[in-house]
Amino acid sequence: QVQLVESGGGLVQPGGSLRLSCAASGIQLSIYTVNWFRQAPGKQREMIAQVAGRATKRYADSVEGRFTVSRDNAKNTVYLRMNSLQPEDTAVYYCNANWGRDEHWGEGTQVTVSS
Repeated sequence: QVQLVESGGGLVQPGGSLRLSCAASGIQLSIYTVNWFRQAPGKQREMIAQVAGRATKRYADSVEGRFTVSRDNAKNTVYLRMNSLQPEDTAVYYCNANWGRDEHWGEGTQVTVSS
């Protein structure tokens, strides 16, 4: 059974940092393109970061320069390091892994940025 489990969310003050993890079981995450999405209340889910199988990375303009996506293939995990967090970053963060027609989602982790 394939599972993606996000962790690392929580409450942080503006300007703070968090590192989210997306741990996979049942698949070899290193061959998948992994995307981080987020969904704020009342808004559509948006893709904010991507790491492809060959480690090519892309970011949404809203997080470029503040967020960094990385892989640890030995741990079958992808990370999202988030710096300089602002209240507008408050959302549920999801990881998504896809390889051809094979696609999987995690259940999400809440990130709240508030003083």
